[in-house]
Amino acid sequence: MHTTFAGKRIVVGVTGSIAAFKVAGWVSNLTKEEARVAVIMTDSACRFIAPLTFAAISGERVHTGLFAEEGAEAIPHIQLAREADLLLIAPATAHTIARLAHGLADDLLACTALATRAKVLVCPAMNSQMYRHPAVQENIEKLKGYGYQVLAPEDGRMACKEEGPGRLPEWESVREVMLQILTDPDLAGEKILITAGPTREPLDPARFLSNRSSGKMGYSLARTARRRGAEVTLISGPTALPMPPGVLCVRVETAHEMYEAVLAHCQQASVIIKAAAVSDFRPAMQFADKVKKEQAELRLPLEQTTDILKELGRLKKKAGFLLVGFAAESKNHAAEGEKKLKNKNLDLIAINDIGSAHTGFAADTNQVTLLDKDGVSQLPLVTKEQTADLIWDHVVTMRGNR
Repeated sequence: MHTTFAGKRIVVGVTGSIAAFKVAGWVSNLTKEEARVAVIMTDSACRFIAPLTFAAISGERVHTGLFAEEGAEAIPHIQLAREADLLLIAPATAHTIARLAHGLADDLLACTALATRAKVLVCPAMNSQMYRHPAVQENIEKLKGYGYQVLAPEDGRMACKEEGPGRLPEWESVREVMLQILTDPDLAGEKILITAGPTREPLDPARFLSNRSSGKMGYSLARTARRRGAEVTLISGPTALPMPPGVLCVRVETAHEMYEAVLAHCQQASVIIKAAAVSDFRPAMQFADKVKKEQAELRLPLEQTTDILKELGRLKKKAGFLLVGFAAESKNHAAEGEKKLKNKNLDLIAINDIGSAHTGFAADTNQVTLLDKDGVSQLPLVTKEQTADLIWDHVVTMRGNR
């Protein structure tokens, strides 16, 4: 399975900022994800980084002039504008932002921006005082009015030794916005509730019962659903993962806290995916102070936690949401998944083999079997992000058939 960038024509406009070196890494990442990258460099950009660098990374000729003799018959700004699926301008200096805001056509990048029908993503990078200047802010608002998407710079220490807004965003933030622009919003209008990660059931202030869930699958589902236009609420147990942008996050610790959070949000949802690995048991007794080793009982009495998925299965007909569950199994995968599909009253279940190093807890790849009333679909071994998209493809089909 290819990435979302595969085959896409990304035109990258690089302007005169010290942050230009960071964009070389972005171009490298795009080519690794199978994008076709064409680079336009302004005269000032060429003073910070050599065009040869971008040519070597992208595998294509770098465009540096409006009147370059090589390829002149193709009218480069028209050809690039027509081919582009997305025009990324980064780093965008105050000077470049002013040119774009006033519709100037005095270099190759400005002409390409005027001629393209593709989406344009602008990533400002400059000194903090320059960025805060009313003229720059007014020009940024003009760009937004033209339909350009502007990704605000990050706060931090810059090359000029000042602290504040103006740093070029990190690649992961830019990548997410680009993917959202390029992705078909086939989940627009859906309100999706996702649970992710483990829960922790305390024994004392130092110890708890939990499991090996990393939360990666649930977070991938949230990230990809947001890209596809959905309004997403993520109820997350304890994880070390960064929060997907644009997602409402509710953080919980215990199974009971997750149960209460799910009930508080489920009535507004059109689709619920329970990807969390909720603890089935908790200690029957909790201690206010740490239990000393020499005083501890060697037997730990347990009690069952509330079955959140079963409760959702009971509520779904009246509430009207589509309910998707996960089954993490080490054997008898199909039989256990089918039993859970029926017993929990699910619309769809994703059966996960946790016995494999490539599909178990904390792995970056996954291979799940989807099971619903119409039959079985075996998904390929791909990244968890790609698995999430394949699950959403199935959900979109199910929603269309309801």
